[in-house]
Amino acid sequence: MAVSERTFPDYDNPPVVETFLGVQFAPITKFSLLHFGLYWAKIRHEFPSYQVQPPLGASIEQFGAGLFAQPKLGVELVSQPEIRCWFIDKTGAKLNQVQKDRFIHNWRKPKPNDKYVHYDNIRPRFIEEWERFCAFLTEAGLEQPEINQCEMAYINHIEQGKGWESFADLSKVIAPWSGRCSTEFLPALESANIGARYLFPDQKGRLHIEVQPAIRQSDGKEILQLNMTARGKPESSETKHILEWLDLGHEWIVKGFTSFTTDFMHSEWRRRI
Repeated sequence: MAVSERTFPDYDNPPVVETFLGVQFAPITKFSLLHFGLYWAKIRHEFPSYQVQPPLGASIEQFGAGLFAQPKLGVELVSQPEIRCWFIDKTGAKLNQVQKDRFIHNWRKPKPNDKYVHYDNIRPRFIEEWERFCAFLTEAGLEQPEINQCEMAYINHIEQGKGWESFADLSKVIAPWSGRCSTEFLPALESANIGARYLFPDQKGRLHIEVQPAIRQSDGKEILQLNMTARGKPESSETKHILEWLDLGHEWIVKGFTSFTTDFMHSEWRRRI
């Protein structure tokens, strides 16, 4: 089904502040510090700023017997430091993240009143940037990525005073949270961190949901940060299969967000569909 044909839940004032679409792949062995600079030279007219960040660890969804396997610890000798680079556009709203086994395209909301950018607009830009990165790898004489996971996430900031005042109101925000205890011993809830995950049909992926208290850096306001992350393996490394998986991940995030939050908050965010 084409993206434009889908009718998913939609809101006039959603709490989304950041979205990212990304792929993880087997490490490109010859990708060096030099290649970060060469890649930046190709995109610098659109992404004039950069930041150096620690690399993200590999994330592979496991199923069956390997689901709860403990990670193996060890020491790996590397010939150069492992880094991740952010390449940021002039507005600060778009960025590409690159490391030797990851490529991510982000949209961020620089200011609270900035308009939310829908997936239908981010999706083609991700593919454009991904294909430009792959073309750079070919030009640099490096192998094409062998994708082992697709990943997308929506970061939501739910402000205190907009539907909730304290953690005693958590049941007004999170649909599965009852807020009730079996006795009257415990006082009012001071804080809570919630983690949940849901399996896609046919083990095509998994939806991870995290709710945690936070202080927003831009204005110091207390918020609930609700992270919705979908992750799984596409059928192949071909662009069409990447898109198929991202569309599936988007469906689970959007519909999952609506299922996980309450009708009360949907009114606060002015749900239209």
